[in-house]
Amino acid sequence: MDYDFSFFLVVATLVTGVVWGGYLLVLKSRGEVFDEDKEPLLVEYARSFFPVVLIVLLLRSFIAEPFRIPSASMMPTLLIGDFILVNKFTYGIRLPVINKKVVEMNEPKRGDIVVFRFPKDPSVDYIKRVIGLPGDRVAYYDKKLHINGEPVNQVSLGRYQGVGQGEDMTGNELLLEDLLGVEHSILVRNGAVSAEGVYIVPQGSYFVMGDNRDNSNDSRYWGTVPEENLVGKAFFIWMSWDWQHKGVGLDRIGTVLK
Repeated sequence: MDYDFSFFLVVATLVTGVVWGGYLLVLKSRGEVFDEDKEPLLVEYARSFFPVVLIVLLLRSFIAEPFRIPSASMMPTLLIGDFILVNKFTYGIRLPVINKKVVEMNEPKRGDIVVFRFPKDPSVDYIKRVIGLPGDRVAYYDKKLHINGEPVNQVSLGRYQGVGQGEDMTGNELLLEDLLGVEHSILVRNGAVSAEGVYIVPQGSYFVMGDNRDNSNDSRYWGTVPEENLVGKAFFIWMSWDWQHKGVGLDRIGTVLK
């Protein structure tokens, strides 16, 4: 879980920094010079680990964070076993653990693939696509979207052939959806029952859906995502490993997400 690991990194950085820094202050107060040969084992470990955990904390909190895709909800865009990088600063810089925004940046755009803390359980990270922006009126009927009264165009690409852990998605209809200027592929299972209705997106919130429309637990079921729950924007697949299929998916490594 993201929250727990961020907390661990912050604590590890503080502890190692205090141990190492405290030792240097004690030496200075005694008028002694630092000597590695006389350094206590605990201080040696703290001095070695402090820069490592600090760099990891800074990179993970403010630059990019890796995530693994555990489910089929974003197929065909993301497959089970994909390892992605998430941009942590594009929606604003936040302090780790408390998640308080300290620097304003960009706002999510329609079509962005976002990682966020699940509103019903913030200790769990979800990944979906932004469909509705604050103030939007989103309608979903007969497996088709309408945004602010404008239909979202879909073009059929035939039947989908799933692989590995997503093989049970074989036979679903593969569609190219034009989300008011953002084209991406989605899957629908004709005949399957899914949530339908009209949704008004509150200010400061976002309506999100999975690309695998009939196999996604998203805003149709539990509501919108508050802005403060956003973790970042997914932008890159750096590894793909599906142990039920062919192991490492070399053809997916380096894929830029859109």
